[in-house]
Amino acid sequence: MTEIVSGTPDRMVSVRSVFGIDSGLTVPAFSERDDHVPDIDEAYRFNPEVTLAILAGFTRDRRVMVQGLHGTGKSTHIEQVAARLNWPCVRVNLDGHISRLDLVGKDAIVVRDDLQVTEFQEGIVPWALQRPVALIFDEYDAGRPDVMFVIQRILERDGKFTLLDQNRVIHPHPYFRMFATTNTVGLGNLNGLYHGTQVLNHAQMDRWNVVATLNYLPRAEEAGIVLARVPELADDAGRALIESMVSVAELTRKGFAAGDLSTLMSPRTVINWAENCQIFRDPAMAFRLTFLNKCDEAERPVVAEYFQRCFGHELEAARETNALELR
Repeated sequence: MTEIVSGTPDRMVSVRSVFGIDSGLTVPAFSERDDHVPDIDEAYRFNPEVTLAILAGFTRDRRVMVQGLHGTGKSTHIEQVAARLNWPCVRVNLDGHISRLDLVGKDAIVVRDDLQVTEFQEGIVPWALQRPVALIFDEYDAGRPDVMFVIQRILERDGKFTLLDQNRVIHPHPYFRMFATTNTVGLGNLNGLYHGTQVLNHAQMDRWNVVATLNYLPRAEEAGIVLARVPELADDAGRALIESMVSVAELTRKGFAAGDLSTLMSPRTVINWAENCQIFRDPAMAFRLTFLNKCDEAERPVVAEYFQRCFGHELEAARETNALELR
């Protein structure tokens, strides 16, 4: 990992002016950016409650977990807060290949003065712990048990971390911050939507100071984000198309909640659909290629009905949708 340029926050910023939230709070920030600071996405829309929860993490060193369905922008939300604070940020995806050694560190052979020597190389946890970094654990509920117990110690208030191989205790940097994103709040895969997630140790879940829930945006805000991502649709016809697309997405979410569907359209999927409309010049074909073909075959007539309700014409989903027939 490269070094962090900035040392400590050197200014305070207004939550009202930077995030557009009606609050008199101020938050520490850095004047200079470095390579670890995420790029600012001007089109991003902040959820006020979740933003304040994340800002509590940055301001008061609270351990913040953001929970929600896929595609709601959980990780991006944390990154975009960090981007506006110029706060260095590192994301770690806790997939099944991340091991304890990846987090803690391991001995490695390096070349020093033309000689091969064995040297301990720090993992991401001790590296970040000693620096003013926001460390984000993505897919937190998919982590392996041995990995989760490595994380558990730094969730404590003092957060000291012991490197047993080095007989060394690492004290966290005063501006080290820790966040996580999760789909299931540690309760496991209850509805079949998130295979690979684990039931988390309740003692560990109890160590997270703040748990915020990020839901899908209201219709107008979601349509605004899609339009910002696909500016080619910034005319009357394009806006009407986006309204219909968001309406379809809302129906799939209601269908999922009612048990009629086993999958749903996330805002990310709606954006992909809008982008694919620009490629295929056919909203129905783009819809089939973007979402319908991901659905269970038995559920496709229900999804086709949603499309018909919102667009006013049939999707023709009864035919073999596996044969895409790009003509």
